[in-house]
Amino acid sequence: MKSLAELALIRKRMMDKVNLRKDDKIDTRIVVGMATCGIAAGARPVMLEFVEELKRRGIDNVTVAQTGCVGMCHLEPIVDVYVKDEPKVTYVHMTPEKVARVVNDHIVNGRPVEEYTIGAQE
Repeated sequence: MKSLAELALIRKRMMDKVNLRKDDKIDTRIVVGMATCGIAAGARPVMLEFVEELKRRGIDNVTVAQTGCVGMCHLEPIVDVYVKDEPKVTYVHMTPEKVARVVNDHIVNGRPVEEYTIGAQE
């Protein structure tokens, strides 16, 4: 059993980590559906390519995260892009080859790639 002082120190360290995640310089989140259906459809290489493309371009105001089931297995891999103060954009049937264009057009230049979105698929 930890002492109260040790537990308080652990809590402080964890709160510091959580507060780092709330960094104000992060204004875009890329969230990749990584449930079993997403992984089977190729979501892992898509997520890794987003991380690498952002790193290659030196973009540090964007986070890449994963989520569970999105509920639309037939459209996997699915990627949601949340840009601060803008509506969410959902990309479907994503591939690693499409990532560079999404980063360039949407993340860097603010123009979603319409033909990759869920609206274009319906």
